[in-house]
Formats: sequence, structure tokens, C-alpha cells
Amino acid sequence: MQVYGADKVWRQLRREGTAVARCTVERLMRQLGLRGVMRGKVVRTTTSDSKAQCPLDRVNRRFRAERPNQLWVSDFTYVSTWQGWLYVAFVIDVFARRIVGWRVSSSMRTDFVLDALEQAL
Repeated sequence: MQVYGADKVWRQLRREGTAVARCTVERLMRQLGLRGVMRGKVVRTTTSDSKAQCPLDRVNRRFRAERPNQLWVSDFTYVSTWQGWLYVAFVIDVFARRIVGWRVSSSMRTDFVLDALEQAL
């Protein structure tokens, strides 16, 4: 049977004044066959292709800069939300180790990455 997870049950018991250890709640739920509901579905975000070419390493893996704005690196990631995926692009100054430009988008298109670069400039 799927119900609230041990964390929610434990917190509710504490609110109601019942002193119980979280591990006790976990053990009792396990013995009773109660499991917390898993929200959302597991999504496979990466499918690697061993035959695909690796991108060029233009900085020879030497991520060091002697002054600000000498070397920028970029990355983007995706974040699962209740309403779907959001994509975030970053431009980072290697010397300062600070984000100098970023953008968030609901679609994974080239223009939002370029917007992050434009903000950094």
C-alpha cells in the first residue's frame, strides 16, 4: 500500500505530540508493508552513444586564468519541475569563479544559450 513517506508521518506524529524516532517510523512502516508514494516518473535524461565523436577540447583541460575575463566556460543543465522541464544556461568566468551570464528557458533551443552569453558580454 502506498501512503505518505516516513518523513511526513514522523513530522505529523511530532506535531501531534508523539515522541518517536524517525527510524522507528521507518521500521514499522516497512513491517506493515507501507511505502511512500513516489512522485513523478523516472526520466532517462542521457543516452550515451559510444560511437559519437567527443567535442573538441579547446582549452586542453587547463581551466586556469591569470586575470578576469581571460577564460569563460559555459554549461547548461535541466531541472525537473511540477510543470515540466526547465533549462538553465550558465557562462562562468574561470578566474573569478563567478557566473557572469545565465538564462532560463522552457525549451532547449540555441537562442537561450546565446542570451546567456550576450548577458555576460
